[in-house]
Amino acid sequence: MSAIQNSFQRVEVKYLLTISQYLALRRGMAAYVKPDVYSRYTICSIYCDTEDFSLVRTSLEKPVYKEKLRLRSYGVPGGRDTAFVELKKKYDGVVYKRRVTVNAAEAAKSISRGKLLGDDQISREINWFLHVWKPQPAVYIGYDREAWAGIEDSELRITFDTNLRGRSWDLDLRAGDFGELILPRESILMELKFTGGAPLWLSHLLSENGIYPTSFSKYGTYYKSLLGEAPVYGNYWPEVKHYA
Repeated sequence: MSAIQNSFQRVEVKYLLTISQYLALRRGMAAYVKPDVYSRYTICSIYCDTEDFSLVRTSLEKPVYKEKLRLRSYGVPGGRDTAFVELKKKYDGVVYKRRVTVNAAEAAKSISRGKLLGDDQISREINWFLHVWKPQPAVYIGYDREAWAGIEDSELRITFDTNLRGRSWDLDLRAGDFGELILPRESILMELKFTGGAPLWLSHLLSENGIYPTSFSKYGTYYKSLLGEAPVYGNYWPEVKHYA
């Protein structure tokens, strides 16, 4: 997790790696990257959707434009700990993310009442989304992240996500970090995030190791598992926390 930033515009490309590919990348990129400000952390998200899951169903159709709303925290928060309400849009391959900082208790209340309390531009954008779609918490997605940043290109970020898990119950960030694994434990999801093009050294490194982009949605994959269209790989139960 880098320093708090509330507005992003960048390209994001995903790759599914084997452990051997991950190790080869780590060796090859060592001279070009450094650990991010927060290099290892857990991301917890509640994705919000309509009663009939129209947002994720539309997203899985791969339209030119799509948007989603989620609540996010870094680690399991108490009621007064920092959380984010995020509106994420993707148009023609470019990701736009807008978010506001609230505490975890207020994040949950904002969705249930259908409105953020703030009156800044980002809050107004999120409130319009809430007004139009009237979403409610739909699924929880959690994963453990290792993050790297470019030494010469500070806009370049490379992240590796493991233990991707989801659940469709206890839909509150404060409830704890547990669920069903949506990828095998040995699978690693890598994301490249940049504002211009990927550096040449990285393109060569990916090609040399047979690593190619893939279309993968964490929320979409777990939604398909709820329909019986994708497998789950056991349970993930690190701990259960009571609401605070």
